[in-house]
Amino acid sequence: MNKNTHSFSYFLYFFLFLLPIEISFSQSWVTESVCPENEQAIFHKCALKAIKQFEPSRLQNGDPDLSGIWRRTVAAHESIEAHPKTLDDQETPSSVVDPIDGYTPLQPWAEAQRRYNRTAYVHHNAICRLDGVPLSMYMTGLYQFNQTPQNILIQGEEAHAFRMIPFSNSHKLSEDIKLWNGDSIGSWDYNTFVVDTTNQNARAWLDQRGRFFTDEAHVEERFTLVDDNTLHYQATITDDNVFTQPFTIAIAFRRNISDFEIWEEACFEDNAISREQFFNVGYKVYPGITGDEARRLKAAWELYEGTR
Repeated sequence: MNKNTHSFSYFLYFFLFLLPIEISFSQSWVTESVCPENEQAIFHKCALKAIKQFEPSRLQNGDPDLSGIWRRTVAAHESIEAHPKTLDDQETPSSVVDPIDGYTPLQPWAEAQRRYNRTAYVHHNAICRLDGVPLSMYMTGLYQFNQTPQNILIQGEEAHAFRMIPFSNSHKLSEDIKLWNGDSIGSWDYNTFVVDTTNQNARAWLDQRGRFFTDEAHVEERFTLVDDNTLHYQATITDDNVFTQPFTIAIAFRRNISDFEIWEEACFEDNAISREQFFNVGYKVYPGITGDEARRLKAAWELYEGTR
């Protein structure tokens, strides 16, 4: 076996090993719901009506009780837009509910960058890096919510990922500090848990198709119980550097039939062996992008297009 064949064999092994195992589609969630359809646009429309009528269980302090083990129902991590079934992907309708056409409103230069991203860079999850916001809420299949009056802890299955979201901005980070999952602050809008996230390092994507944002992005997530066993999740991404307008994705989460210990698909950051296999076949690590870099890239792209 020559060196190139040997490297490619290892690449395939680690690629398949590190891809999320879709156990969420083979294990059971509670199916009975006032909004039983998992297709994102249909569920979203139903949920917005249902939440106006539903009165959730509450903690002693009066906050809605979101605690429990939840499963996301669609493979939005593959692409937040509609995509067909392939050897690697599951067929999934678009998670983009606004705009209603289901397409991500990328600026022309950013669509060109997205296409380059997909062919040039290894997806961050494949080398065990964190997923950022909102991808951390749909990269894996299973999540556990633990709740107190001061914080909500969201634990996922992969890459040591967890989010401790406080209901206080007393520890708000400086604009100069950028983190993989950013700086998230929670609040209640009646029965909806609202999370505002800034300060991301923008080294994660929105999906495996290379859709990206800058470190100036603002993400607002909204978690609302539709009934006792159904959670409506939506995230609105605002980044004028990349998108022509803010856009919103929505996903149904279903309560798991039984409580159990979440087993983590653990790895460590910068997994050297898997990273080298991707390097050997030409991939690079995505460096992220700042707002300033995006503005300069846009200007250069428009200048180039204007001279063609």
